[in-house]
Amino acid sequence: MASKAAPAADQAAAAYSPAEMMAAVAARELANGEVVFVGIGLPNLACNLARALQAPDLVLIYESGAVGAVPERLPVSIGDPSLVTGSLMVCSMADVFQLFLQNGKIEVGFLGGAQVDRWGNINTTVIGSYDRPKVRLPGSGGAAEIAIHARRVVIISRLNARAFPAEVDFLTSPGQRCRGRTRTELGMPGAGPIKVITDKGILENDPESGEMVLTALYPGVAVAEVKANIGWPLQVRPQLGLVAPPTGEELRQLREVLDPKKLFLG
Repeated sequence: MASKAAPAADQAAAAYSPAEMMAAVAARELANGEVVFVGIGLPNLACNLARALQAPDLVLIYESGAVGAVPERLPVSIGDPSLVTGSLMVCSMADVFQLFLQNGKIEVGFLGGAQVDRWGNINTTVIGSYDRPKVRLPGSGGAAEIAIHARRVVIISRLNARAFPAEVDFLTSPGQRCRGRTRTELGMPGAGPIKVITDKGILENDPESGEMVLTALYPGVAVAEVKANIGWPLQVRPQLGLVAPPTGEELRQLREVLDPKKLFLG
């Protein structure tokens, strides 16, 4: 399905940036009361935007051990002190992964990566061969476990041909098919990456093939523009959705409340 539409009232007429569009679209994915594993960057911004608007009871869990965090300001890292005050509990990183993630309690996981392929596999390890890489990246962290165990995963990534190859150089976090095998065949409990939110439109996995297909476009973006930045023969849903731009309130929250210093919005 295409991304949930913005509220009908108060559609923003002002200009907005690609980062603001991505944050707003990602925030609309979250329903009140859901349990979300939050990363830093645009996912962090999106989760706190959702909590400020349509999902005040969103349960935010950070890798560092803050469970049910209610930060008064946007945290700049998973170790930010603002995550502790008012949180439901603070536990070890091992407890976060074992008691919550591996125990099936995480409903939504947000992930990003240097590469995302046609099956939603993510690479955050190396560009090029593993033995002689062109670029060595930070690695998985908790991303592999999130991709395996979260009930559903949403990927946020800017669209360009280098970041969206037909096959990732290194499979860090599994998508819908891993080296020809499905998640079911590999015994993975979560649904995996079901949606990729880019700066031009939305990709979703086809339930039959598992391949990421184009399902919705942003205002002013053509299908050809998306295809030009994808490294595989992109399939397009016959009935494409059109995603609403950020509302005035979404932009106000992003610019004035959550990220006035543009730490994540650039």
